[in-house]
Amino acid sequence: MATQPAGRERTWIEKAQLVLAHVAAVVIGFGLMVFGLGLGVTMVMLPVGLIVGVFGVGVFVWGLLGHLGKDE
Repeated sequence: MATQPAGRERTWIEKAQLVLAHVAAVVIGFGLMVFGLGLGVTMVMLPVGLIVGVFGVGVFVWGLLGHLGKDE
């Protein structure tokens, strides 16, 4: 993949890809949180549910706040 010149603006396709990636991360993170909550209801799967739920929270938060403050 060729490198981009330093002053080049992002094209609308690149911006759409970034937005789509963040929307997908929010949806997947929310799904993982709900799945982790469902696993946590049973005492046997509680440790796995906690891990899946916390990972889901991380993905969800990254989807919301992933590229704030970065000037590229």
